[in-house]
Amino acid sequence: MRNIMKTNLGRRKFNGMVAGAAALATSQLPAPAAAGLPNIIMILADDLGWGDLGCYGHPTIRTPNLDRMALEGMRFTQCYSAAPVCTPSRVALLTGRLPMRSGLTRVLNPQSTGGLADSEITLAQALKPAGYATACVGKWHLGWQKRYLPLHHGFDRYFGLPYSNDMSPKTNPGPNYRTMPLTPLIRGDEVIEEEPDQAQLTRRYTEEAIRFIRDSKRDAKPFFLYLPYTFPHVPLSASDRFRGKSARGLYGDVVEELDWGVGEVLNTLKQEGLDANTLVIFSSDNGPWLIQRENGGSAGLLREGKTTTWEGGMREPFIARWPGKIPAGVVTQAFASLMDVFPTCLKLAGLKMPEDRVYDGVDLAPVLFKNRPGREPIMYFYNAEDLRAIRKGPWKLHIATNGSFPAQPVTRHDPPLLYNIERDPSEKYDVADSNPAIVKELLGAIESHKSSMQPGPPQR
Repeated sequence: MRNIMKTNLGRRKFNGMVAGAAALATSQLPAPAAAGLPNIIMILADDLGWGDLGCYGHPTIRTPNLDRMALEGMRFTQCYSAAPVCTPSRVALLTGRLPMRSGLTRVLNPQSTGGLADSEITLAQALKPAGYATACVGKWHLGWQKRYLPLHHGFDRYFGLPYSNDMSPKTNPGPNYRTMPLTPLIRGDEVIEEEPDQAQLTRRYTEEAIRFIRDSKRDAKPFFLYLPYTFPHVPLSASDRFRGKSARGLYGDVVEELDWGVGEVLNTLKQEGLDANTLVIFSSDNGPWLIQRENGGSAGLLREGKTTTWEGGMREPFIARWPGKIPAGVVTQAFASLMDVFPTCLKLAGLKMPEDRVYDGVDLAPVLFKNRPGREPIMYFYNAEDLRAIRKGPWKLHIATNGSFPAQPVTRHDPPLLYNIERDPSEKYDVADSNPAIVKELLGAIESHKSSMQPGPPQR
């Protein structure tokens, strides 16, 4: 496997910046929009819990920059990822579509042969007709082979790890990883380090992001920066400046360094005079990895965490800031999904949604800019290819569940479990018996969704 990595990701650049089918998909997008477009920065944490930030109620993790971002912008209390694990949640964010539609429903590893298909249109590709410079800095995890990497899916630049930081024999003692290759640090299509010092990743990602922001200003181009930090995914690692400083221990150190990185990005926008024309969004790919105990995060009052479709597995922190555009200091209960980022950004760029495919995200502009309630909550909770729950309005119906701590098998519920999420966000009180009409309605919605879903080819 290590030889395969060197062959496909070796110290050379791959021929061609964009795969043929991906270029064809991009060519079918609408014509370029007018000048004066906003910059867009999407910052994504890895395995950060809903309750891990100061502004979301954590008592001992200091996150002054994210707290300030929330005070200067809008903080969502009901935003969801599209999956409780890494790969499917990330493809949903970048495409605006449920992972089932792309076939990326499971976590990829260094031995996976699948990845992001050329037929999918990423947000970076979709913004290209409007003249955006694009960069991905951080963890990709949508396929490590050359045709799956960011440069072949609309990004002009890439600097980061191709998958999770625990997927090599050096970082994971588990038997499944003994024969895996090391975790490479890639620039563009070229491996520049076979196994980087992970304690320096947050700093290096932040510096790379700042360099891209400044280069884009110099080139007078609007930009889209996708900044998916590696942490706080295990193994945890913080630089000397932050290690041993948090009352929450190493996990707190890592989150506080990530908060520093966000602060550096925000400070750069102000220094470069870009603050008033840049939308910055912060969120996490899925909930906390509870089986890691003190090395994992907290979902606050929400039930369970990563790998589950309970609220703690998929409800995420979500902060949006754009001075002068998004009202400051707002805490909204409006429903949102990370899949909404795609259509929201396209509209801001003056572009229309591609009409040749189904999208699951919607434009968040009414919430972000007018502080309106937004759409009725509707969410389908998948784990891999298994549809396990649905939320509609305040109601959430579970037809199957599993626990993340300790690891538990899937339990099928017949009759299903029903919760009023707005009254009972911790999912403690099953009210199915007293609401048979709601149960029937939601079961019908599940069947309707299943019958209309056209899954993409499985990517493994």
